[in-house]
Amino acid sequence: MPGNILENIKKKKAQGLKSLAVLIDPDKFDVDVFLEYLKSEPLALPDYFFVGGSHLSAMRLNETVEELKACTSVPVILFPGPGSKIAPAADALLFLSLISGRNPDLLIGRQVEAAPLLKESALEVISTAYMLIESGNLTTAHYMSQSLPIPAAKNDLALSTAWAGEFMGMSLTYLDAGSGAEHHVPFSMIRELSKKTKNPLLIGGGIRSAALARQIASAGADIIVVGNAIENDPQLMPELKKALKSIPGKPRTKMKEKL
Repeated sequence: MPGNILENIKKKKAQGLKSLAVLIDPDKFDVDVFLEYLKSEPLALPDYFFVGGSHLSAMRLNETVEELKACTSVPVILFPGPGSKIAPAADALLFLSLISGRNPDLLIGRQVEAAPLLKESALEVISTAYMLIESGNLTTAHYMSQSLPIPAAKNDLALSTAWAGEFMGMSLTYLDAGSGAEHHVPFSMIRELSKKTKNPLLIGGGIRSAALARQIASAGADIIVVGNAIENDPQLMPELKKALKSIPGKPRTKMKEKL
């Protein structure tokens, strides 16, 4: 899969298959303990690892990515935050633009700074429309981005923002309630975007149970992103995997025979 991660994500969306991404902040996650658990529960492996955080050192980021790559075959994707670093050993990077806010530094400023490094790297760079959604409290993402989230009740504003991201050529749409969110992204907003946009849809923040993950995926999310809940309880992973796999994919259509 590495080298064709975006195509794989699009293919899964077309098939109606749901995926789990585990978000790892090297400053918080005990990666050694986590990997020991995965060795005992190989069926709990997620579809993707997202690695990133707000206050990372380049050394710790590289160490975490290299450990994950050495112990699993799961694609490792960088999830850059403010002041993010680049780990060459990763497979890909979500090239985020915070299109829900009006902070020019996170719309284009940081991206210009990172572009020369990414151009020289072997990373698969995946253009991602990143949207913060109101979640009932001030999250780390809201604070660090210095921007207001989209109100949870404004499906029309979220839809217009997602369309704008697609028109600008972005390949993924990521709705995030933020780390430590009180509420997850509303089901109605997920359904609206799933029905009326084309990009694979990533949903994160406030997802603390397998039942909730299944509901969010059933509403239209293609990738469920879970961080804090798995950090606190790695045994949640097999439950999440089972819940997402229980959602039936789209039936295959038969090719019409040529006359």
